[in-house]
Amino acid sequence: MDVKAKMPSVVISITASVGDTVAKGDSLGEVEAMKMKNKIMAPCDGNVSAIHIAVGDRVKPGGLMFTIE
Repeated sequence: MDVKAKMPSVVISITASVGDTVAKGDSLGEVEAMKMKNKIMAPCDGNVSAIHIAVGDRVKPGGLMFTIE
């Protein structure tokens, strides 16, 4: 399952690593949009198979951030 950005934002932290097992609702990282911090949450249980962002990246709505299998 792909985890995509919901709004234009800047990546301020990534807490997950490739190969990590995550449960639905676990934090994958954090973004900042309009001076508000928002956690990126896992939408499902699985393993993080890819991270498509880095700290400091600007993401657009619908931009791919993580892949969970």
